[in-house]
Amino acid sequence: MSDISIRELKGHDILAVERFQDSTRRMIEFVVLKQSNPYGSSGDEMRLFLNEADYQLALQSQNRREIRIKRTAHIIEGHILYDRKKHKRR
Repeated sequence: MSDISIRELKGHDILAVERFQDSTRRMIEFVVLKQSNPYGSSGDEMRLFLNEADYQLALQSQNRREIRIKRTAHIIEGHILYDRKKHKRR
């Protein structure tokens, strides 16, 4: 599978209006796992800019295994600050 950052994603474009709205706090890039899903069809790779309440709903969808979030970021005044994965120290 190709890197998600290189592929064209469905949902919001990287310069979408939603990114610059005052209420937008998070961005997620994810894969839709189940067909009966409000986000899209099974196998779709998506990007969404979300407010905090919608982000919590997306996390619940991931817990129900309807989607798998691959990448997240905080949005501050339209700037994307990607979350880094925590690495275990040896």
